Order: sequence, then C-alpha cells, then structure tokens
Amino acid sequence: MRPVVAGIYGAGVYPTTEQPAHHPSEADTPHPEGVSTEHFRAAMARLASGVVLVTGHDEEDGPRGSDVGMTATAFVSVSLEPPLVLLSVRTESRMDELLERQPLWAASLLTEEQRQTAGRFAMKGRLSDRLMFQETPHVRGEFSGAPLLDGALAQLECRTEQRVAAGDHTLLVARVLNTVLPGGQGGPLTYFQGRYRGLA
Repeated sequence: MRPVVAGIYGAGVYPTTEQPAHHPSEADTPHPEGVSTEHFRAAMARLASGVVLVTGHDEEDGPRGSDVGMTATAFVSVSLEPPLVLLSVRTESRMDELLERQPLWAASLLTEEQRQTAGRFAMKGRLSDRLMFQETPHVRGEFSGAPLLDGALAQLECRTEQRVAAGDHTLLVARVLNTVLPGGQGGPLTYFQGRYRGLA
C-alpha cells in the first residue's frame, strides 16, 4: 500500500510521473481561480519535504488516555523570536479533532532509517495507533505528554497558539516549548514525487 501523507497539498498520494495522467475528471477541472487539483499536486510533488511524525496524547480516550500519531510533510519553522512552527493537518482528521481541544503536541523529525515508521503512520485503515506505539520505541514528552520517537534527528514539544482554516486543511501555529537532539543515526527522511527518500 502506498503512503497517504498529510500535508498542505492534501492527504493523498502524489503522482510520480513527469506529467499527470490525463483522465478527465472533476480533479482535472480547473478551479474558478486556479489550476486543477491534479496539476497542483503534480507541481507540488516536485518540492522535496522533510518528514515528521506528529504525536499527541488524548486524555479523554479511556481511563489512561491514548496516543495518536500522524506522518506529515507540511511542518516548517516560522519564527525564532518567539520560537514558532507551523503544521498543516487535514480538517476533521483524527489529529485535527484532537488538536482542536488539546493544544499540546510533539513532532519527531525522522531519519532515513525510520521510513517504515513513517509509512505505517501514513496508511489509511491502519491498526490502532495504540498498538503501533507499543511496537515503536519512544519516550513521553515532559511538556506535552506526547510520544517522542527514539532515534529521531530531533524532538520538539509544542503548544498551539493559533488555528487558521485553509481550504481542506487547518494550519496550526505553535510555540516550541522544548527541543531534544537525541542524535539519530543517518540523514533526514524526505518525501519527493510520492516516495520516501534519503539524501543521496
């Protein structure tokens, strides 16, 4: 199964061909003031992105709460003073629903050795996040209570300060409360033209 990665371009598989396949559909029809969905995806698929695992802890799910994870590529720094990052999540997704009522969350910047983890947390119809976290080595963040992946390049704990509706996604501007540099092995995991890749 190919990954479904949440990002500012929509949670979907990006085309990997040089030109989008021409099959007339609603997605191929230009918007009133812009290009078609397929042409937009094809263009933005050529922008290489870093891959992170976004995590949160849902205290309201069961007596001990539960952990939620989501692979994302739309995660960028915004400001140094104060330290702010921006995350894009699909509106009405499980993560969006959680982060609407839980301002604290975390992001682990993945290494190329963690592409399997990225793929597992990007799949639709996957096993419960609870079971996947049992098989994914992690520690719990001191500030957020969210899982922080062992071996990540960096771990950031964040608090949402602003939510902005943007089409079919929600943009979260968050203050970085804590960072940990655990010294993960290897280079960063990237996402380019519909595939996870390391830096050559």
